[in-house]
Amino acid sequence: MQVDVLSDNILGNIFSYLPLQDLRSSSLVCKRWYRILNDEDNDVWRLHCVRKLAEEVLSSDLLSSTPTYKAKLKAFYHAWNPEDCSRNIYVKPNGFTIHRNPVAQSTDGVRGKIGFCHGRHAWEVMWEGPLGTVAVVGIATKEATLQTHGYIALLGSDDQSWGWNLVDNHLLHNGDSQGNYPMLNNAPKYQVGERIRVILDCDDNTLAFERNYEFLGVAFRGLPEKLLYPSVSAVYGHTEVSMVYLGPPLDG
Repeated sequence: MQVDVLSDNILGNIFSYLPLQDLRSSSLVCKRWYRILNDEDNDVWRLHCVRKLAEEVLSSDLLSSTPTYKAKLKAFYHAWNPEDCSRNIYVKPNGFTIHRNPVAQSTDGVRGKIGFCHGRHAWEVMWEGPLGTVAVVGIATKEATLQTHGYIALLGSDDQSWGWNLVDNHLLHNGDSQGNYPMLNNAPKYQVGERIRVILDCDDNTLAFERNYEFLGVAFRGLPEKLLYPSVSAVYGHTEVSMVYLGPPLDG
């Protein structure tokens, strides 16, 4: 038994230095290797987390919805893309939060690093600064524009993006309002710091939202079968928006 534990520790140390792309193939070698790598909260994933993620974010509550080290690492690889955003936006050192510079008469957007066209996916979005006159959360294709002149609902302004404007509770696509959302009388407005859960179902071609763990209903149907990326657009100077990928949504 002691020999097995020692051997597992040695294997764990080796795995902690392997590139991530090699870990999946390693887990298929034998049951023992699979068992070690299938523990998402062991030292293998902890050490990969420590090397990749900023200490600031690991010690904060930003990743509180990702309970294991492997889940935190996955969230990092799905976070905002610093190479796919408006020139007026930058990704902060924590890797999960964008900051919009105070540029007048500009609306600015960002996409996540990874798009989806199969399966079901959920992520959380937190607006950590003033919303301004327009603050939109949703999805976009690679063809959707990420910067425009003036203050508009950029996400949802064309046929390549779908968004929910948190300021006036309107759904937006192809430049038109698709109605109020959620479908409630006197629906409460978004409060800064609340976690919005975005649920993309690529099998059913729908987009839905949750707020404070309450399902708000399907917002969009008939989404195209192409890569769709987490996205937001913002207008307020110095506002910040964080995004944390969660994986498949939990039903019920």
